[in-house]
Formats: sequence, structure tokens, C-alpha cells
Amino acid sequence: MFIKQLPLRCECSHKSDVRSQFAALCYRIVKNRVEILLITTRRTGRWIIPKGWPIDGLTPADCAAQEAWEEAGVRGQIHDHCLGLFSYNKMMDDDEVLPCVAMVYPLKVKYLVNDYPEVGERRRKWVSRKKAAAMVMEPELARILRDFDPRYLK
Repeated sequence: MFIKQLPLRCECSHKSDVRSQFAALCYRIVKNRVEILLITTRRTGRWIIPKGWPIDGLTPADCAAQEAWEEAGVRGQIHDHCLGLFSYNKMMDDDEVLPCVAMVYPLKVKYLVNDYPEVGERRRKWVSRKKAAAMVMEPELARILRDFDPRYLK
């Protein structure tokens, strides 16, 4: 049986095509409890986790770590195991809406800095897994946050 191989990239992409992003689930352990770091979006102030576009030369996990640095001032250990993905609509500067899927990678926070690229544009907050799940709008992300258990990371 002959199977035609599809091109890896279609030159006829449309604005409605789904885009990929990479996200960091930043966490720490305090008194045997897992805490999740949430940040606000620049535009609406909704609570999210750091995420961004692919970066040439970086793995998806390393892209997530770079976004955690730029958006939240996080330094830590990124794991290359994807926890899951969530979909959302990204509002662009020109008010265009792009459908996106974000792959989520766990990042154990070693420390936060007070001076980072987007410091004046976002707020950050440590919360429990349950509270983090209640604060985000995306149901798939809420499930990932609620169910996250660092004991199962390799």
C-alpha cells in the first residue's frame, strides 16, 4: 500500500489555522504542598501560566522556560515531559483572534527575580493547585493544574 507523505508545513496557511505555543507550569513545594505560579495577561489581566511561540534552536521545553523567564522572572529546572495541552483563543494587537494550542511543561522554580523583561506588564501570584485551577479560564488548563503532581515526574 502506498501512503502519500504530507508536507510538514503548508504554504497556504490561513489566519484561522491553529498555532502552537509552549507553556511553563511553574511550581514549588512549600511545607509538602505544591504551589503554582500564575501570571496575568498583559491585555485583560486574566490569570494564566507563562507561554509563548516556538523559538528557533530551542526545544519546546526550553521555549517554555524562556517564556517563564521573560513573563515571570522565573529561574529553575524545566522537565521535557509534556503534561498535556490546552486550547485557547489568543487576542493579537490588531484585535485579531488566533486559535492556539499550548503544550505544558513543568518547571521547578529555584528562584524568582524582581527585574525581568515583562516586570511592569504583569502580576504574579503563588497559589495552590486547586485555587490555580479555579483562577484560569481554560478548562483543559484547569484540569492540568488541578491534577499536577511533581512526584510523578521523571
